[in-house]
Amino acid sequence: MGGLTLDLRPGVGLGPFNLGMPVCEAVAYVEQHPNTFDLVHVKYHDEDPLLHDVVISFPEHGFHLRFEPYSQRLRLIEVFNVQCVQMRYATSSIGGPSIAATFVAVYALFGPTFPGTYDIDRCKYTLFYPGLSFAFPIPAQYTDCCQDREAELPLEFPDGTTPVMSRVCIYDSAIGSSGVGVGVGAMLKKAVPPQLPVGSLYMEEVHAKLAEELWFTGGGQHLPFGASPQVDPMVIHSASDTKPRTTLCGDYFYNYFARGLDILFDGQTHKIKKFVLHTNFPGHRDFNCYIKCNFIIHCPSYERGEGQSSHHITVDTKWDQVKELLGDGSRAAIQTQGSVSNPFGPTFVYGYRNIALEVMKNGHIATVTLFQSTMP
Repeated sequence: MGGLTLDLRPGVGLGPFNLGMPVCEAVAYVEQHPNTFDLVHVKYHDEDPLLHDVVISFPEHGFHLRFEPYSQRLRLIEVFNVQCVQMRYATSSIGGPSIAATFVAVYALFGPTFPGTYDIDRCKYTLFYPGLSFAFPIPAQYTDCCQDREAELPLEFPDGTTPVMSRVCIYDSAIGSSGVGVGVGAMLKKAVPPQLPVGSLYMEEVHAKLAEELWFTGGGQHLPFGASPQVDPMVIHSASDTKPRTTLCGDYFYNYFARGLDILFDGQTHKIKKFVLHTNFPGHRDFNCYIKCNFIIHCPSYERGEGQSSHHITVDTKWDQVKELLGDGSRAAIQTQGSVSNPFGPTFVYGYRNIALEVMKNGHIATVTLFQSTMP
């Protein structure tokens, strides 16, 4: 396999991967370039996917992408093996199997900066630039050169060798504007996704009132049950979502993958019958098919005579919390989708009046289906 060369853009990204991009976009790019990214690992916390980052790792190329678990946006790019990927900056390159990533090379390419920090426990010196950091392991016999937590790394050690870079972090330039950015260990947690551009509809709040309507806070659209495509200009439509998916009964879906939802229309009346909202949690068969829908469902509590009080189910609400709001509900239907094509195991669908919830084994909601119940 030939070496991979990617453009290094401090505070912006590495190659095709831009800070702030949704995990769906990154996976889509990888799938479109199987010859380049033929070995890919996706890592996440199976029991609690909100506890740690969703990580897409490329072990053959020596780097991985860290996505913040709530927003599922890229917050940090780490190059953990600089010999596996060549990074091109302006007209020069660093790293890869043929170009030594030494401190002298880094300094010559990126210029002077503030003194870095030394991690005594890990024996690593980290040098910071806006949106970029380089980590250099310090041999045990030369740790005296970096005893201060803020110290200048010598261009050469007493034996004439120069420090060699072991790790690169790329993060939002707004972090570490005072000189200390994102480095090794606990400092990795400082990285957050960049702010969304003005007018972005990503992760906009989608409110739902049971048996009535959806409304979108970003664009202000209201989609009531019984509406038709002809009545509403479908301003939430995107160019990639124009083909309805028909079913045997004649009903058809409009799929809004970039908004994390589906709309089911009656095949005879062409009126809205159902909304399906997707959480896009890893470990579900539809992971990366949809952007995470940031829904807030306003629903009554059927327990303890609180029928008139308002309660909310959000995209991150777990099943135990839903039961506290709505009660135990009916017996779950098991949904397998075929054991061969679904390696994650079955999910469980619980029905209530006007709402059904598909629940994963870890207790997180996979999808929510909203409808107008004919039950009294």
